[in-house]
Amino acid sequence: MGDYFFSLVLTVHVLVGIGVIGLVLVQHGKGADMGAAFGGGASGSLFGASGSANFLSRTTAVLATVFFLTSLGLSFLASNKPAAPSSVMEGAQVAPAVESQPVAPVDTSPAQSIPK
Repeated sequence: MGDYFFSLVLTVHVLVGIGVIGLVLVQHGKGADMGAAFGGGASGSLFGASGSANFLSRTTAVLATVFFLTSLGLSFLASNKPAAPSSVMEGAQVAPAVESQPVAPVDTSPAQSIPK
């Protein structure tokens, strides 16, 4: 569940970041109005002359806030992952010891002497 949620927050974070970049590139700078006054370009936009700056700046502020919150969320999720074991044997489970039955001693003495 943790990996799924991390992937979801990361996807939202990347999409919001791309949205912020797009909105910043679409907005006009402060010097753009002066150039438009001398015929340098069309000052009108899709949202009207004054509404575009207001709508775009508010949308950028909302997306920047979401970007900030997803950044905090990602750092929280990344720091709370369980630590990986430092060795291979740390994660291994030890099987309980099996008691063995005593084995009858084997006679290893030489067999009866063979007559010469």
